[in-house]
Amino acid sequence: QVQLVESGGGSVQAGGSLRLSCAASGRTFSTYAMGWFRQAPGKERDFVAAISSSGGITYYADSVKGRFTISRDNAKNTVYLQMNSLKPEDTADYYCAADRRRGVVLSTSWLEYDYWGQGTQVTVSS
Repeated sequence: QVQLVESGGGSVQAGGSLRLSCAASGRTFSTYAMGWFRQAPGKERDFVAAISSSGGITYYADSVKGRFTISRDNAKNTVYLQMNSLKPEDTADYYCAADRRRGVVLSTSWLEYDYWGQGTQVTVSS
């Protein structure tokens, strides 16, 4: 049983930065791969970034590569998404998710993730 709580969203101008945090409950956080997804109103849920359980492997959607950085602090049961050079098209609700599978390639599909946070809103104005 895992609970994920996102925070750090807000409204910024294009070119600005935000740092999202996702705090997890439980003692098994360090065994989960973690991902960030985002969803705009009326749109599909899109993959943003993922990180392996140890933090040794990361993967990014092409749309955010070079601008966003995913990281984790297993001692704090927290995963982060540092978002720089934000664009209006980054506007969405951002969700963190946990994948319980072990020894597999990082997934870009929301179907592979088992636990989800409630989301935090990011609005980027031009």
